[in-house]
Amino acid sequence: MGIDISKVKEEERFQISRQKWQLKPTDEVNGYKIRPGIYQTNGAMLLNEGVNFTVHSFGATSCTLLLFKRESQKPFVKIPFPDTYRVGNTFSMIVYGLNITEFEYAYSFDGPYDESKGLLFDKRNVILDPYAKAIVGQSGWGEKCRRDTFYKARVVNSTYDWGALKQPGHAFKDLIIYEMHVRGFTKHDSSGVEYPGTFAAIKEKIPYLKELGVNAVELMPIFEFDEAEDCRVYDGNTLLNYWGYNTVGFFAPNTSYTASLEYNREGDELRRVIKELNENGIEVILDVVFNHTAEGNEQGPIYSMKGIDNNIYYMLTPDGKYFNFSGCGNVLNCNHPIVRQFILDCLRYWVIEYRVDGFRFDLASILGRNEDGSPMSQPPLLQSLAFDPILGSVKLIAEAWDAGGLYQVGCFPAWNRWAEWNGKYRDDMRCFLKGDEGKANDAIARICGSKDLYDPVHRGDDASVNFLNCHDGFPLYDLYAYNEKHNWSNGWNNTDGENRNNSWNCGVEGETEDFEVNALRSRMRKNAFATLMLSRGCAMFLMGDEFCNTQFGNNNSYCQDNEISWLDWTRKETYNEMFEFSKYMIAFRKKHPVVKGKLEPAACGLPDCSIHNERPWNDYRDAQTRTIGIMFAGRHPKKEQDDVVYIGMNMYWESRRVTLPELPAGYRWRVALNTSLTHCDEKAYDAETFWDGINVLTIGERAMIVAVMEKDV
Repeated sequence: MGIDISKVKEEERFQISRQKWQLKPTDEVNGYKIRPGIYQTNGAMLLNEGVNFTVHSFGATSCTLLLFKRESQKPFVKIPFPDTYRVGNTFSMIVYGLNITEFEYAYSFDGPYDESKGLLFDKRNVILDPYAKAIVGQSGWGEKCRRDTFYKARVVNSTYDWGALKQPGHAFKDLIIYEMHVRGFTKHDSSGVEYPGTFAAIKEKIPYLKELGVNAVELMPIFEFDEAEDCRVYDGNTLLNYWGYNTVGFFAPNTSYTASLEYNREGDELRRVIKELNENGIEVILDVVFNHTAEGNEQGPIYSMKGIDNNIYYMLTPDGKYFNFSGCGNVLNCNHPIVRQFILDCLRYWVIEYRVDGFRFDLASILGRNEDGSPMSQPPLLQSLAFDPILGSVKLIAEAWDAGGLYQVGCFPAWNRWAEWNGKYRDDMRCFLKGDEGKANDAIARICGSKDLYDPVHRGDDASVNFLNCHDGFPLYDLYAYNEKHNWSNGWNNTDGENRNNSWNCGVEGETEDFEVNALRSRMRKNAFATLMLSRGCAMFLMGDEFCNTQFGNNNSYCQDNEISWLDWTRKETYNEMFEFSKYMIAFRKKHPVVKGKLEPAACGLPDCSIHNERPWNDYRDAQTRTIGIMFAGRHPKKEQDDVVYIGMNMYWESRRVTLPELPAGYRWRVALNTSLTHCDEKAYDAETFWDGINVLTIGERAMIVAVMEKDV
């Protein structure tokens, strides 16, 4: 039997690698043997006989490693990095004889202190490693209404095996994104899961997500955050930072979202959930916050970046104060080379170690600001992310505005790579759907893919994330139950949250038993959800919209860790018709690819997209136009037939008689949707819709129909 040369070479590579990490100690400090470390690494890494610690600081004069017994607030040993262990601005050291299950670590830095120059070095501060893979003290959600005086980290040694996982890789226009808060998705008693409010509970709900038909989940922040930041009690309720847009550690998953403690294996529960979601055809997109951190402004704590290189990591005014384009106290200096590299390292880590399918960037316009706060035409960070080879297949989605007034919807620096939350879709469609005048042109543009915002030549067809509702604002049910926000329980005298909601209560504010009002609200919800599923571009909706979850009129539930924010799963039974309708419309979108984007030309000769009013091929409209028709036509990519869909929308308060375009000989229109009717199947929709002659039908008041071309048998 011959020798397998490939195995010999593999063994040689293994031995070389083994020798590389079997480095011998050269010094001893405070009872621990040490040697210079592996400078190209970041954070803490387990080696064969020790732990490598690497950290960077431009301004520090010295750095000391602090080692703590588990849950102790006092280090059992301090190990200064010898001067000879510093290369450039990098401190790196291997410490021998450490058992990673028995210690936690942090750093202290010494250096100049001058607030006017943004220098905040103080060797008394305990500083968290920015590259920490696990952070201590956050596991018990809301158990204490203030965090420890400082943060520490643990060394993670995950050996999770992804096997031969093939990620879904859905085309952008095929995405149906379900925005989800990990805790709120299953925390309610009605969720019926074993571990409410955790990553593991999402795994339990995968059959539900598949039944609904979504193929991507967008998780609100899961990086380690401090829910007890600014914790307060109002009207007898404890208010927390529930949403999590206050990052503490960018490389560490939020351990309070796990069903059990994962000492030194942090992240494995999340990995298992991501793997199972992917295996069921569901991509995972993370909502990431690189615009600010939980360290806040001048009054905020110093626990990590402030104590390492405050004047590098944050945008500072000439007197050392913090710019606040985030509205949260500070702004990360994203286009400084050090911060840019940090963000790139972070995203690469989540793609490699967690197989994440995409990222949604909170207040992404901040990522395009220069160090002085001015907008850049070609921001280096955004360009780096667009062309990075590790990130080459992940989705990059920008919330293309910030709290400093920079609004870039339609003009976000993209390199044909970035998509955007289409805020204009949300605003324009909300206005048209409730019957505002002068909105027909805008509605047509949004449904047809917002080409006025995203020129296909420069942005392709994968730029618009269409949505009507998200975590920020009213859910779909409340959109048609409240004219005004009702945020009194937030404790700010109802001054917080958006005042301009473009909502409509249909005649009564809040809950009512009025049959006609409730029937109108039901129709309005169906109109909205159907329109979203029939619009070109990617579709996203908020968890619970499919079964009328409510926030009781609160449009800024960021601090509400209670039934205001949690999904009440009993409403799935109460509003089962809406749930079945939502399933139906998602399935319709998948069945008819012509509504998602342009196809090959239809064999029947109908144009890709045509606009109509109450008469076919008449696209005249004015400020009073509230009845429109849009027809999409193309060749179905998987079937030897044309895919033709007509969308008729009547947002007027009286019914309208509409003539549909005449079809080629041998074909007829079949009504596949009529929101005037109780939800039913396609045959019933067609049978129950009132036809008033060939191609002529009536669209009820504030209702819509969808018709599809089929062979006339």
